[in-house]
Amino acid sequence: MRIAVIDYGSGNIRSVAKALERIGAKVEVFGVPFDLSDFDKFVLPGVGAFGDTVKALRSRGLWNLVKEIVFTNRPYLGICLGMQILCRGSEESLGYDGLGFFDIDVKRFRADRQHKVPHMGWNQVRHNGDNIFSNISSGEYFYFCHSYYVPIEVGEEFVVGRTDYTVSYASAIRKGNIIGVQFHPEKSQSLGLRLLKNFVSL
Repeated sequence: MRIAVIDYGSGNIRSVAKALERIGAKVEVFGVPFDLSDFDKFVLPGVGAFGDTVKALRSRGLWNLVKEIVFTNRPYLGICLGMQILCRGSEESLGYDGLGFFDIDVKRFRADRQHKVPHMGWNQVRHNGDNIFSNISSGEYFYFCHSYYVPIEVGEEFVVGRTDYTVSYASAIRKGNIIGVQFHPEKSQSLGLRLLKNFVSL
């Protein structure tokens, strides 16, 4: 199983690649276009801002590559911003279009007395039994670090995991082979490794 990790300069690539290697995957990291046919699965981690992510992918010649991966339904795991760019756009960066694979815009959390923004730390993910969560109980905790979220209105048929933080939102989405998770499996200890292993095994 060969996994291509797409690097647009976000900074957390190494930890994601190391986590995949720990579960036995053969990993190569690419910051420039590559031959999709050489790989079985693709991972796009992301931290930072939505617009900066789009700009960086475009400037490195990776945007059309990611678009081809997603719209030809090749096995893809988007982490954090790698999930958010699957949507039309984001309140974070008006004027920047996402891939539009999911027909919804990413929203910003509204802080209140009980909830600070960004949402940082461990929180529960309640899942629907999708096999990306095989051998992971619903309600287990994963690590989050974000200020923007994919609304639950993305579509009930696509929401495979949900989390509560000021609102109930989609913390994991799936359409065919295209999977996005808002949390960071590479920072979520054994359960995060379990989820990555599930992705590799799909």
